[in-house]
Amino acid sequence: MSLSKRLIDSAKVFLPDDVFLSFVHRRRIGRFPNLKRPLTFNEQILSRCLHPDPRYVDLSDKLAVRDFIARKIGPQYLIPLIAEPAVFTKTVFDQLPNQFVMKANHGSGFVKVVRDKKDTTFEELAALAQEWLATDFYKIARERHYRAIKPRVYFETLLLDDNGVVPADLKFHVFNEKSGKQTIYILVISDRFGETPRGDVFDANWKPLDITFGAYVRSETPLPRPKNLDALLEVAGALAKDFEYVRVDLYSRNDDIFFGELTFTPGAGVLRMLPESVDYEWGRLLQMTRGPLRAEA
Repeated sequence: MSLSKRLIDSAKVFLPDDVFLSFVHRRRIGRFPNLKRPLTFNEQILSRCLHPDPRYVDLSDKLAVRDFIARKIGPQYLIPLIAEPAVFTKTVFDQLPNQFVMKANHGSGFVKVVRDKKDTTFEELAALAQEWLATDFYKIARERHYRAIKPRVYFETLLLDDNGVVPADLKFHVFNEKSGKQTIYILVISDRFGETPRGDVFDANWKPLDITFGAYVRSETPLPRPKNLDALLEVAGALAKDFEYVRVDLYSRNDDIFFGELTFTPGAGVLRMLPESVDYEWGRLLQMTRGPLRAEA
């Protein structure tokens, strides 16, 4: 990394949140955001980053949110938890099964899939866990609700389909309009842990849409409609009904549905969407949503 690049990155630490987010939005989206009168989807998500609903803290904490899910739709939708140790020790490692997933609760991207315990060591995972725990996720994208989440490492059962593949990540973007109508778009991330993750967008009827998110490559052939799509939409809608907008991540394995996470500020308001008109269309949808309700959290 060049000296000038290091100096620029160091200077970003001292920028106020709104200035930092404006510059990142300009670099990623191609224009400065209007933070006083946000119109686009990304601009309104930036506003959420700067002025988060207090509910976002516990519901963005990947451990704390499990209680909300169990109460809202039932514990059967939770991925089985193997361990949530206060400290990750060699004893904890020795007691883990042969396959598992290590995660951290306080941000995005903290995921380590272990298919065979013999291929890793306690020292390797402990170093990764310490790296995660030392990461202040708020400082990465200035999503302020993450400041109040206490970092924890935990271990879940590894979900695999009949072919030994991690099921696709189904991201339901749910908008609750003032009229009571729910509008849902589905971003499907396939082969997330493979060589070429793919991202495809569908409407609620599983019609493929000409939309690209971020750096995801779209599939050459649209993925088949899940047999349990109606059930997936019902679960996503139930979890989202208390909010103007939220992204509900689910997994489907042999018709069983498992909860992934709730995301209130996807892409931290700097998610490039193509064609650009989608940013404005989703922004209009978000403007039509109802006022915030109090969720059971």
